[in-house]
Amino acid sequence: MEEEEDEAELYVPVRKRRALALQQQKEASSLSKPRDPKVARLLAEAAREEGKPKKKSLLDERAEQLASGTIVPPTEAEAEQAEAQQVLESIDNQHRPLMGVRELAKGVEYTAALKVGTWRPPYQIRQMSEEERQAIRDKWHILVEGDEMPPPIKSFRDMRFPEPVLSYLVSRGIKKPTPIQIQGLPAALAGRDMIGIAFTGSGKTLVFTLPLVMVAFEEERRLPITRGEGPFGMIIVPSRELATQTWEVARGIATAVAAADGTELRSVCCIGGQNVKEQMDTIRPGVHMVIATPGRLGDMLEKKRFSLDVCRYLALDEADRLIGEPAFEEEVRKILDFFTGQRQTLLFSATMPAKIQSFARSALARPPGSLLRSTALPVIVNVGRAGAANLDVIQEVEYVKQEAKMLYLLECLQKTAPPVLIFCESKSDVDEIHEYLLIKGVAATLIAVGIHGGKDQEERQLAINMFRTGKKDVLIGTDVASKGLDFPDIQHVINYDMPKEIENYVHRIGRTGRCGKTGVATTFINKSCEDSVLLDLKHLLIEAKQRIPPVLATLEDPFAADDGADELTKGCAFCGGLGHRVTTCPKLEAHRMKQMMGTKDTGLADGGYSGGGMGGAATDW
Repeated sequence: MEEEEDEAELYVPVRKRRALALQQQKEASSLSKPRDPKVARLLAEAAREEGKPKKKSLLDERAEQLASGTIVPPTEAEAEQAEAQQVLESIDNQHRPLMGVRELAKGVEYTAALKVGTWRPPYQIRQMSEEERQAIRDKWHILVEGDEMPPPIKSFRDMRFPEPVLSYLVSRGIKKPTPIQIQGLPAALAGRDMIGIAFTGSGKTLVFTLPLVMVAFEEERRLPITRGEGPFGMIIVPSRELATQTWEVARGIATAVAAADGTELRSVCCIGGQNVKEQMDTIRPGVHMVIATPGRLGDMLEKKRFSLDVCRYLALDEADRLIGEPAFEEEVRKILDFFTGQRQTLLFSATMPAKIQSFARSALARPPGSLLRSTALPVIVNVGRAGAANLDVIQEVEYVKQEAKMLYLLECLQKTAPPVLIFCESKSDVDEIHEYLLIKGVAATLIAVGIHGGKDQEERQLAINMFRTGKKDVLIGTDVASKGLDFPDIQHVINYDMPKEIENYVHRIGRTGRCGKTGVATTFINKSCEDSVLLDLKHLLIEAKQRIPPVLATLEDPFAADDGADELTKGCAFCGGLGHRVTTCPKLEAHRMKQMMGTKDTGLADGGYSGGGMGGAATDW
């Protein structure tokens, strides 16, 4: 066998054989020997190949076109824009329309707005010209999209709310609507699908809570609710604390209506960490309104604790989180599958980047290219840029070494009078700061309390109630306390850590400077912070006309000369940061990595939204 393998001919490529043939020909001609027929055949083939024109590669053709000026090479900005467009298209391809599984399977398309009530604006408001309406919007910096836009209304009385509701608002110190309420409430009351975007503390909660109460009130007056029936409308939020706060607002309005009119409107707050039996005691007699977190709501629907057969109103608060993070999005899709018909859908947030807005429209708008009337187009009400910081907050950024943070924190607590909020990235930092303040005797003058996802629901709610009522002066927490929670008269917000995403920074500092009041936000940064988030912070400060600290001023900014971008579309379309583009978005990269590894982004890292009680649920129960 070894001898046969040694005698076997080795394979010689055609090119090499032709080269050998040429070599043999030269040797033969030099020795004047007759030509071998095999060599002659190979020589003939070589000659034919040489006579054929050479095929040009695509790179060669491209180089010739550039040299001749046939095509003009794209500029650096155009190349970046094309790359960004490819990234956005790839994101689009990953998203299914935001609808229930049954609706997607049956190809259901809603091509007309759902009329959920009988509300109409007063005659004098309806008679306003489009120029008069636009003048009001321009005055309050309200940007709108959508056809047949309902008119802006500058007073609650002209919005035709019942007298008990008006009295309740006055008792809460709410006398005039804010810009988002001027345009958002008429749109919601008119039954239009809507995306509402406004800075923190601008009064978004009332825009979707008041119409819910009015829907329930009309339904109850038309035909009283029966046992086991309801709800007529729902509000979904990502955290337990925000659900409790929203429920208290809805319950307060409903109580005011019942006290004056005798019409009882029952509402329930479905969140984890609480006894399901107590929640069912409210649901069984018939419930008008449900305010819930996705996990607990989905669980109750799957177990048929109640149905959504008559539910025609759905609002999502902090919608960018509910539909932008895979775990929450999955839960929301499951809930949408329990609806048996069309519903009015409203989505609200302070930070809703363009890409999330585009995805959100799939839950609201008719399909593109429809030849039907455009009344189904959703209303988009935008007060300022999505993701912009509250201009009533004075933002101070300080470079503080990691080992000096605790001492400087004590100094910062002396800047303003209480109440004060301190935000940290991790649960351990919350506990460490709380313990440090107690050791230093701060408890004698500033009574502190901590909150994070590691505490059970009863502890969390007790801490928030004590801080809200003034029994505690300092609240230390993770981002569980940063989204949507409304604390009265917050004087100072301290970011002990710079958050990893600029969206969380906007939500954190938005706990102060609410409802027209001013506040102070102090943020500690150091070399442990990523350059990308520091650039986002720098651009946010520039946009809000705040002082730029030297450490940020000297930071190399690749987009410093990019002044021609549209104020509402510049920056990253995925997360809304102004210091980078979607092609270099760290949040998008992390999102992709988690998808590749088969994990879900639950938003619960370092204390996020969840917190004990349900044994590792994917979302907040």
